[in-house]
Amino acid sequence: MKDKDIAITSEHPEADVEHIVRGIVRRGLRAVGTKTSISLRVDTDVLAWFRAQGPGYQRRMNLVLRAFRDASVYHAAPAAGCI
Repeated sequence: MKDKDIAITSEHPEADVEHIVRGIVRRGLRAVGTKTSISLRVDTDVLAWFRAQGPGYQRRMNLVLRAFRDASVYHAAPAAGCI
């Protein structure tokens, strides 16, 4: 199928970054732990990009960090004493 053959409708919208990240991050319906408030220094352009995506930018930043963590865990060598 070619891109021109795909019909984008309100029922079948184009995939967005949030949808893709949530699919990567949330495997099943595991409970998410409590959040901790921190002060984090990020590059101005990175913050501007996340904010430009609309409301919920901090949640999306957390999802990206979680996806990176999960990807790192699956590719890291097991620690001593771990199975």
